[in-house]
Amino acid sequence: MIMSPSTVRTRTSAFDAARLRDDFPILREQVNGKPLVYLDNAATTQKPRAVTDAIARYYAHDNANVHRGLHELASRATDAFEGARERVARFFGVADAAEMVWTRGTTEAINLVAYAWGLDRLRAGDEVLLSVLEHHSNLVPWQMLAQRTGARLRFIDIDEQGRLDLSALDEVLTKRTKLVCIGHVSNALGTVNPVAHIAERAHAVGALVLVDGAQSAPHLPVDLPALGCDLYAFSGHKMCGPTGMGGLWGRRDVLETFAPFHGGGDMIDTVELESSTYAQLPNRLEAGTPHIAGAVGLAAACDYLAGIGRDAILAHERALMTYALERMAEVPDLTVYGPADPAERSGVVSFTLGDVHPHDLATILDGEGIAIRAGHHCAQPLMKRLGVGSTARASFYLYNTAGDVDRLMDGLERARRLFGL
Repeated sequence: MIMSPSTVRTRTSAFDAARLRDDFPILREQVNGKPLVYLDNAATTQKPRAVTDAIARYYAHDNANVHRGLHELASRATDAFEGARERVARFFGVADAAEMVWTRGTTEAINLVAYAWGLDRLRAGDEVLLSVLEHHSNLVPWQMLAQRTGARLRFIDIDEQGRLDLSALDEVLTKRTKLVCIGHVSNALGTVNPVAHIAERAHAVGALVLVDGAQSAPHLPVDLPALGCDLYAFSGHKMCGPTGMGGLWGRRDVLETFAPFHGGGDMIDTVELESSTYAQLPNRLEAGTPHIAGAVGLAAACDYLAGIGRDAILAHERALMTYALERMAEVPDLTVYGPADPAERSGVVSFTLGDVHPHDLATILDGEGIAIRAGHHCAQPLMKRLGVGSTARASFYLYNTAGDVDRLMDGLERARRLFGL
């Protein structure tokens, strides 16, 4: 899968990433005596002061448990918590905030669907449709569920540029398909998948559609009603928010069919010694004390991204990716995986350099102050499909610049010299 990027050089200019970098104190860190170049954004993004200040302000002034409390701090905490839900819902174009269920992130959100919906509804002979691009978080829960229910997993393959091959969609999407689970953007290749088209086809056979939005929520202008899916999972830490915080959006009529995933406080209506009745959405799916500060921080992150403009973020990343692909095409022995057209990918590029192990390459780059990811990227079936054990991965975000790309290229040239390539 060697790409042939455009020969037209494009540098980012209209988007002032250099100014935005001032919002992220960590970007002024030195690593191994060199200025940090952070290119591991697909794993987690850095946090602006707007987010860390919001979390600190909550703990300093409003900290209390939410709901039911009658004292002032409990009221403030509840207002902050539920206000955050409304702000995050608006960020995704959702009018009914009760459709936004808090989770620890994408992984828990997908498991919530698997167990609260799938365990009671999937039977032997039913099918769940996935793709070979999926992150382990959108594979392993369905493997576990299939083992328990007898349902069958089917998969959409990819073409030689890492794009979904939809030519066989009619073969794998049938009346037996009960659920389609597709990542919006591949964390390993950056491929942007046509989920709206897939959702339309899935609904035609009566299947529900769950979108893994871990990599699209930070980078694309996602409007959930327009996307056409039934369920959407996302993680806050991928989009400038705190770790351990994310959510599952679902159409109300779909979420109301879910059995409670966890039992405990705050998800009940009445409790007797031998039976209970459950609260309305979203509380029935949120047992126990929630990550209140996480919700506050996630809402601040959504406000921050909305203030910049998600269309502007996307345009910046694509211009940066275009430049990166052009520079990479100049490096001998470098193999790049994924779509050749920057418009078909997000700011993720996976690559190998000759026979240098990606872990060794990442170590050399770290010595130059450059943070990338190396490994299978929680996508081992995809690596097998590509015929590699692992890749190096650089992933860009709103605070990266063309200068960061140049530093990466300098680091790759140093690696070539060290390995005699």
